[in-house]
Amino acid sequence: MDTDVDANKVNVVVVIPNWNGADGLAKCIASLEAQTLKAHIIMVDNGSADSSVALVRKQFPDVEIIQNAKNEGYAGGVNPGFKRAIELQAAYAAPFNNDAIADKDWLRNLVRYADEHHKAGIVTCKLLGANGDHIDSTGDYYTNWGLPYPRGRGETDTDKYDAQTDIFGASGGASLYRVSMLQEIGLFDEDFFAYYEDVDLSFRAQLAGWKVAYVPASVVYHEMSVTGKRIKGFFSEQTIKNLPWLLIKNVPARLLPRVLVRFTLAHLLFIGRAVSRGHAWYALRALVKVMWLTPKKLSERHHIQKSRTVTSGYIWSMMTHDLPPNAHNLRKLRAAWWKVTGKAIS
Repeated sequence: MDTDVDANKVNVVVVIPNWNGADGLAKCIASLEAQTLKAHIIMVDNGSADSSVALVRKQFPDVEIIQNAKNEGYAGGVNPGFKRAIELQAAYAAPFNNDAIADKDWLRNLVRYADEHHKAGIVTCKLLGANGDHIDSTGDYYTNWGLPYPRGRGETDTDKYDAQTDIFGASGGASLYRVSMLQEIGLFDEDFFAYYEDVDLSFRAQLAGWKVAYVPASVVYHEMSVTGKRIKGFFSEQTIKNLPWLLIKNVPARLLPRVLVRFTLAHLLFIGRAVSRGHAWYALRALVKVMWLTPKKLSERHHIQKSRTVTSGYIWSMMTHDLPPNAHNLRKLRAAWWKVTGKAIS
């Protein structure tokens, strides 16, 4: 790890988690070095077997490199950068996907908002697909089914999401985190490995009284789900494993009766879908991990809920009371329930 950095000059640290991402790294880092607001850039390499590290050392000598001995996942690929930002006494740390390209004012717009809104612990941007036509994320929402979902994903980019607003959660792919907040509530949960660790951190921020803001003037272009597509069963395993932990750790006790039954149905469907796709082994492995680490998550829940500064009613008001748009099978089951019982369940 390079250490010759003047901490007095570092206000923002951008952290790129990388695992065998050499193909897109040059464009990614070039877009960050071209920012109108300069930052200290760190690449955390997750034991890559490709030319990633050599490429960065040769083409981007000002980028600090932290090397993990093995693939520690997204959470473990960002946290060393967060810790370095704390060490450098930076005000902000911004994870950035290695398959993304930032508009030149991406960082300036996020920092400007955070500087003007001191209760904003996390500020996120408009994340578009690589071609700029469709939305990847305009933040995350968390539903009363215990399911998170990227706001606007797959929709054509119109002016629908051009309003600056507070939201439930932020995508970890290109957001700004206040370092003082990270020191208070903790970093990404590395047990998640990948997927929903950003929602978990946003949920913890909300519970601690911090705001999560969306700034549409800040734009990033992202090649969606590149890493997840490389590995069979990866998304199924991480989803089945992480969604229960997200609920166990964060949903206030008074809200559990409203969320848990719906979530249990959804989780069973996810398991069934994984099995039908030939991912039974990955589903089983995920369930074993859930059972093994749930006592740890319950202990973490105790600390999180004990430190909560907002009411259950506030969290309920920030949640979305509907199914995610892509939950097609759940929507069919809900419609059948309505038809049989005449009772509407959101």
